[in-house]
Amino acid sequence: MKMLKDPEHQVAGHMAKDGRLGPLVDGEGRFFKPFQSNGRGENEAKFYESFSSNKNVPDHIRGYFPVYHGTQVVEASNGSGKLPHIVLDDVVYGYSNPSGMDVKIGSRTWYPGVSELYFNQCLKNDRETTSVSLGFRHAGFKIFDHQESRFWIVEYKVVHGYKVDDARLVLRKFVSSNSLADSIPDCAFASEVYGGSNGILAQLLELKAWFETQTLYHFSSCSVYMFYENESILMKGGGGARAQVKLVDFTHVLDGNGVVDHNFLGGLSSFIKFIQDILES
Repeated sequence: MKMLKDPEHQVAGHMAKDGRLGPLVDGEGRFFKPFQSNGRGENEAKFYESFSSNKNVPDHIRGYFPVYHGTQVVEASNGSGKLPHIVLDDVVYGYSNPSGMDVKIGSRTWYPGVSELYFNQCLKNDRETTSVSLGFRHAGFKIFDHQESRFWIVEYKVVHGYKVDDARLVLRKFVSSNSLADSIPDCAFASEVYGGSNGILAQLLELKAWFETQTLYHFSSCSVYMFYENESILMKGGGGARAQVKLVDFTHVLDGNGVVDHNFLGGLSSFIKFIQDILES
């Protein structure tokens, strides 16, 4: 097996740097996510097992989830020895400078039956961010700045403090070609990335149609991860934006028990409205 290394294009979540436990990639298209503590890793692996064998999930919906390759014990990123990892497709494998954004969906990230400590922590985060007001919040992003030829990244603490106007602005910056330090984003890539029959909006609407009827799972504290290749838009014959949407982070998925996941559906609908507004303006 090849040497595992830190993912270059991770935008949110636990990162494998400064001796911390985080995911790894093998450079050949596989992503290794360490089991999270307190049974969350086992929960996520259980979800992937269930989802990948569930005959009631339509094929076109499967494409919005990373492909699952089981679990494997590998050397942890923090040097603590061998630990179990969930093995998935590395969704940005083959992209050179992808702009990526992680958006946590739902107005509440807690669910019935959690400990009081976890409930209070989630409630505080949901109220301090745009989760309660918008039904979603930004968890992190990396946007490739063409003029500077480098990534624009904002510290988690700053992103955590985003209000409604900030959420709207960063979704505009995500599809802009002018230097990201500039105050007015040009949204030059909006129609190519958000619009079109294969764009992010079309993908989100396809997901929404499924969430309007699916009662298999309830996705608590789960994210929409969207990404595209900026440079291929600028290059003639570069193959287009290759914009993609994936759902990620399934440590808190519950059985749907025949009930629509209104928390996720409401947040997703709100997020879609923001993307539509950018395309219309």
